[in-house]
Amino acid sequence: MARHTSWRVGGPADRFYRPADADDLAAYLRALPEAVAVTWVGLGSNLLVRDGGLRGAVVQPQRGLAAVDVSPSGEVTAGVGLPCAKLARVCGRAGLVGAEFFAGIPGTLGGALAMNAGAWGGETWPHVLAVETVDRRGERRWRPRDDYRVGYREVSGPPGEWFLRARLGFAGGGDPDALAARVRELVAERAERQPMGEASCGSVFRNPPGDHAARLIEAAGLKGTRIGGARVSDKHANFIINDGEATAADIEALIAHVRGVVAEHHGVRLQHEVRIVGEEVADG
Repeated sequence: MARHTSWRVGGPADRFYRPADADDLAAYLRALPEAVAVTWVGLGSNLLVRDGGLRGAVVQPQRGLAAVDVSPSGEVTAGVGLPCAKLARVCGRAGLVGAEFFAGIPGTLGGALAMNAGAWGGETWPHVLAVETVDRRGERRWRPRDDYRVGYREVSGPPGEWFLRARLGFAGGGDPDALAARVRELVAERAERQPMGEASCGSVFRNPPGDHAARLIEAAGLKGTRIGGARVSDKHANFIINDGEATAADIEALIAHVRGVVAEHHGVRLQHEVRIVGEEVADG
């Protein structure tokens, strides 16, 4: 899984499956034994796979479920495998206002839907009109936005279903050139503030109410702190970098260390937004 995560760590998966399309995926899920766990992976950001790897089946949808369509009314239908940055560009070319923030999300639409991802003050779910889902029996259905409870970096809905596509709404009438310029401006701002080009998962911790995780981490003197090949970024304290030799265990240990020190210094127990999955390497 190190080849499929932005941290470039992670042990092997038992099965790795890239569906050709939604019908192919539905057939695969129907044929999969009920006891086999399913883990969805997009671009591998916001994900830490432990060194012992993943049991069950990994589904990576960004090739077969990445189509995007803009209707004459401006409604956007996009598959969960679509990179968020591409969604921002497509909406900009169509003159749709409000999708620019997606350029700051380093994953796919599926991950953005699952956690209500956001950037630069924008969030995913205020733009969701409906979602198409699939379950273990391969049954597909469209669900309205109201079937889901949405909060800061969390989404809950009908159990046992995964997102396939979403219908999204944005304001029309924007100037494509101005929207493209705004996206370039935001991307440049991100590159200035965040350690782009280094192996990370994006932001590790959620911002606590009324504060910022990066500020708390920096104020606790943790910038540059290292465990093995993992270190807290000197550029942005809410990023943990793999310097090239880190294991998943190094990264997870550094996450725990940062949480402990911040709790000791500030009395705040940070909650990580990165998803940690898989098994540790067995001793011996």
